[in-house]
Amino acid sequence: MTRILDFSNVELYYDHVHALRGVSIHVEQGETVALIGANGAGKSSILRAITGIRPITSGEINYNGKRINGMKACDIVPLGLSMVPEGRRVFPFMSVRDNLMMGAFTRHSKKEIRETLDMVLGRFPRLKERYHQPAGTMSGGEQQMLVIGRALMSRPKMLLLDEPSLGIAPKLIQDIARSIVAINRDEKVSVLLVEQNSRMALKISHRAYALTTGTIALSGKSADLAKDERVQKLYLGGEV
Repeated sequence: MTRILDFSNVELYYDHVHALRGVSIHVEQGETVALIGANGAGKSSILRAITGIRPITSGEINYNGKRINGMKACDIVPLGLSMVPEGRRVFPFMSVRDNLMMGAFTRHSKKEIRETLDMVLGRFPRLKERYHQPAGTMSGGEQQMLVIGRALMSRPKMLLLDEPSLGIAPKLIQDIARSIVAINRDEKVSVLLVEQNSRMALKISHRAYALTTGTIALSGKSADLAKDERVQKLYLGGEV
């Protein structure tokens, strides 16, 4: 397999807080990889480092064969890397359609944008039903579908998802989990998933890393980690 992301020996600080301590992870082309752990473990810091939102102190981040640490976030997106932020962050007064089109701002072919839009609306029928509705009037789960769809409008090679189940009704969490699996399988998009719902994350990912206070505590195939007594005790609240 071809490695699409190589995150090597990265150190990151927030002022005097040492958020990442020599962290190394990787994602192969076509994989879904999960990052699990408690609040403050460093999961979201990894995403912020990859996207250029937070500068790293040392280490190296390579995406699709190109070193990207030190690049601006606006220059990383056109390379095929798209982020779904924690907390959804829709444009509340804009329609579903206009929110989706914001995701295609780096693209120029109207025909290809239309094809991607059709794919997104087929993937998330609720968005088609609410196409002209202001995004801020939708439920949390529907807004989460919208921001995933918006990220897909850039036609990414890799999708970064930050806590997609946070604050979502249980039934819609299942729908979103299924959509992540389908996007990875059908659209051939590699996925790096940050998720506190460790049980869900391990079910829908190929491999996973468990973080503790800015370091990698455990890593391996998700199916194996789900059976690991340490993971069950620390991250799954007992037996699976």
